[in-house]
Amino acid sequence: MHDNDGASHSMNIPFNRPSYDDHDEQALVSAFRSGHIVGDGQYTRRASERLADLLNVRTVLLTPSCTHALELAMMVLNLTEGDEVIIPSFTFVSTANCVMRQGARVVFADILPTTLTLDTKDVQRKISRRTKAIIPVVYAGVPPEMDELSHLTRERGIAIVEDAAQAIGATYRGRPQGTLGDIGCFSFHETKNITTGEGGAFVTDNPAYASRAEMIREKGTNRQQFLLGQVDKYTWITVGSSYLPSELTGALLLSQLEKLATINTQREKIHQRYMRELAPLADKGSMTLPTIPPHVKSNYHIFYVLMNDEGTRNRALSFFKAKQIGTTFHYVPLHLSSVGTERLGYKPGDFPVAESVSSRLLRLPIYPSLTHDEQTVIIQSMKEFFA
Repeated sequence: MHDNDGASHSMNIPFNRPSYDDHDEQALVSAFRSGHIVGDGQYTRRASERLADLLNVRTVLLTPSCTHALELAMMVLNLTEGDEVIIPSFTFVSTANCVMRQGARVVFADILPTTLTLDTKDVQRKISRRTKAIIPVVYAGVPPEMDELSHLTRERGIAIVEDAAQAIGATYRGRPQGTLGDIGCFSFHETKNITTGEGGAFVTDNPAYASRAEMIREKGTNRQQFLLGQVDKYTWITVGSSYLPSELTGALLLSQLEKLATINTQREKIHQRYMRELAPLADKGSMTLPTIPPHVKSNYHIFYVLMNDEGTRNRALSFFKAKQIGTTFHYVPLHLSSVGTERLGYKPGDFPVAESVSSRLLRLPIYPSLTHDEQTVIIQSMKEFFA
């Protein structure tokens, strides 16, 4: 296959570039010079308040990662052996690990072929008397049908914990994603729209969950109440852990949050250009483009295409790699992992949509510093691949 424009030979386009600038650097320096970089200082407080405003939620607790936020959520729900939690098989391992760490059982459900999010009809089939929680996963800034999930859980007293790792700045029917269930868990990992390198947040509007989370996050003590002057000394109250990020994370998050709207808008422009210029290939049946339902405002975290079969997707990965364009696949369904098959007893064929999607999905670069020329090279390369 030849290049017509020659441009793609000389261009190395990475899959991801985080949006850091001088302002972020200043924020880190200021925090560092404050002489107080241990967790839960002024920067963490300000970042938490900014995030609470943005999400219109009562409690925001920053964590060192979204994985930690999910673990904290499962501890807050008092999961024990015998409890079941329903999650999609098409997700990152943290969604399952947080359940299993508490001794509870992971129950997988399939996804929809359109949005790649939880299939609520399959969730309904998997609900039992032991179901304690459901963890819907936001994929690429698109959540599952949260109204339907709420309807399934409300009467049964089942908690909804949103894995909103990919959701910052996205909405569902006008409400911020990550605030649609009982607890939301966000990620600020280097690959996310806004990033602190590693980092996350636990958010809730439930006062009882908030107060339990504060104790668990502070090693199982009532230190928070002590700092607020509600008790005269603090002591060990419950089994906990340490989920405090340092002030450097808080400072960087505060700086990044100021750019969130701009970053998401820039990503949207790239998304729309891809949609527009790859439409002819989709119309011909060469590939499937992403679906964003009309009642969802995405944050355009991921741009993916679905090839017609695994062979085509794998050839595309090699083709783009040869052109020095960073593309990648995504999750291998968890039910097909060694834990899924050996410990949980699942087998190939159990979740046909997740298996099909996983084998055909190709992710393209999408980030604010991706130049117009780089976008052109990616689009031309895709056309050339199918030519």
